[in-house]
Amino acid sequence: MWADEHLVFASEPDNWGHYYSVPVAGHEGLPTDLTPGDGFVEMSAPSRDGRTLYYSGNMGDIHRRDLFKVAVRGGAPQQLTRGAMLETYPAALASDRQVAVLLAGPALPQSLGLVPANGGEGRAIVPLPQRFPRAKHVVPENVTLKAADGFEFYNEIFLPPDLKPGERRPAMIFIHGGSRRQMLLGYHYMHFYHMAYAMNQYFANKGYVVLSVNYRSGIGYGKAFRDIPDIGRRGNSEYRDILAAGLYLQGRTDVDPKRVGVWGLSYGGILTAQALARNSDVFAAGVDIAGVHFWGDALDPSVVTYSSSSVSEVDKWTSPVLLIHGDDDRNVDFTQTVGLVQALRANGVYHELIVYPDEVHDFLVFSRWLETFGATDDFFTRFLWNKK
Repeated sequence: MWADEHLVFASEPDNWGHYYSVPVAGHEGLPTDLTPGDGFVEMSAPSRDGRTLYYSGNMGDIHRRDLFKVAVRGGAPQQLTRGAMLETYPAALASDRQVAVLLAGPALPQSLGLVPANGGEGRAIVPLPQRFPRAKHVVPENVTLKAADGFEFYNEIFLPPDLKPGERRPAMIFIHGGSRRQMLLGYHYMHFYHMAYAMNQYFANKGYVVLSVNYRSGIGYGKAFRDIPDIGRRGNSEYRDILAAGLYLQGRTDVDPKRVGVWGLSYGGILTAQALARNSDVFAAGVDIAGVHFWGDALDPSVVTYSSSSVSEVDKWTSPVLLIHGDDDRNVDFTQTVGLVQALRANGVYHELIVYPDEVHDFLVFSRWLETFGATDDFFTRFLWNKK
């Protein structure tokens, strides 16, 4: 954008994506890094006079989003917010005394909020309905783990509020889609993940130990974490993080190692199917929503796309699964689920199937989300909570 006789743009010359500026009149040397530090920027807005850039980033708190400001001509950035809340999508008000944001937190869903332009705590300006169960939310905490290959990755754990010493509870892993996403320690700024965070809270309140996994290839932790050469169809290395997360839960003294489940949408569905196909000994049940199960077009074990697909290990799959898919999905072809169902039937694997006619990848009809989450809850009740 043009602001204060400068061109402001995003770039990622090293491990972090930052905003830079150069003057319109000409410039010698490198552009000015407006947002220095370890962390990346995601959303921005100029002040009314164009001299200040407000932006949301995770410098100093890698698992959240805070609000910052900096002069477009360069200088030291000022961090405006700190703490457990998440500030995204800034918009400067006409007075330039406050900045409007989407404000969220561990117990606050996305709300319209205001932050003082000189820094301070943001406040939500639209009250929640009294029936919203804010007091029942638990505060998730980061858990850093290492996969078998030594790769370090990050997770949020939600512990049941009624968990007593010595108890062993069923547990579940939530896997985000994308895979260019980052789950946060609070309500997410994207639609599905906002709902998924609420479901993680719901499951924790129901008594499950819940782990939300930020596996390799996601955003928020730098280019080296995101741009892994052997993910997906090129080697499926991201599954090592899911397996490590499952083994971590099995090793916790408050988890029943025989009752660990897994669920996710899209790329989360891909990795749910990987978990059940490769390690039904770790994952007792799963819910796969619109996942890819077969990369490429070769049924040849020597081809990387096939060996990276869950169908290459389907003969090891024994755990029950709930499959959910819209048959007009423009992102993941519906045949991905049709083909997997045929393989599960051939192998006698217990499965349940929900198909939404004329529905797309990210369901457009809200009642179908309610049905999906209800069916997920019911499935895990039967195959995890009540599992003998």
